[in-house]
Amino acid sequence: MTDHPFRFGAVGGRAPDAAAWTGLARRAESLGYDTLLVPDTLGTFSPFPALAAAAAATTTLRLGTYVLSVANRTPRAVAWETETLQTLSGGRFELGLGAGRPDAEQDAAALGVPYGTPGERVERVMRTIDAVGNTRILVAASGPKMLRLAAQKADTIALGLPVHYTEEQVAARLDELYELSGDRFHDLELAMNLAFAGEDPPGWVASRFGLTGTGVLIGTPQQMADTLLRRRDSLGVSYVSVNAQCMEAFAPVVERLAGT
Repeated sequence: MTDHPFRFGAVGGRAPDAAAWTGLARRAESLGYDTLLVPDTLGTFSPFPALAAAAAATTTLRLGTYVLSVANRTPRAVAWETETLQTLSGGRFELGLGAGRPDAEQDAAALGVPYGTPGERVERVMRTIDAVGNTRILVAASGPKMLRLAAQKADTIALGLPVHYTEEQVAARLDELYELSGDRFHDLELAMNLAFAGEDPPGWVASRFGLTGTGVLIGTPQQMADTLLRRRDSLGVSYVSVNAQCMEAFAPVVERLAGT
């Protein structure tokens, strides 16, 4: 059980042109989404300029990285970019950080920067958080080292778990987080990303992700809302993000639950 109200984010990383990108941001805002989130991969827009453009096109929408790979930038560079975007957005930026996804090592190599060992990347996440001031921090975590760091340093913890994980498997990981965070646990906002959300999943969703894990949400808007309410009660997850391709289909859920 958590006292945190529901928040909802849309994850988008690319558009054919500036008008389409800013239109996506305005649409997310008009549908009631709290945040527009941009990944940090070479297959998507560079997050900081993309979020700056989105900030200029909106007034209330919050903006975040989801998540920044710490291998790609020094802690001071992240602090510099963060301070700039916080100013230009009127304080609407949230910094999401991670130690690197499976494809992040290839991106680092293409950028000509050292990826580092797992321990070095966890250390860099910590140094990046320490370098950034006055900004809400989200940390993507799944393993013990990142969960421990997130428990100590983050405002929001995004559970970086496989799409096929059941609620029981998520609960087991949260038990570990509870032990690590102690008195901070109930202050932490817990987040999960949905790879798909909607009533009629296309065939590729089942073949790629399966249809029974917590990372896929299927049903009518009321059924999806009921599932998220139950998960908030049982798991404490109150911040839910969806792929921008699902933004319209998921909007009735956002209308029902945002801020409650």
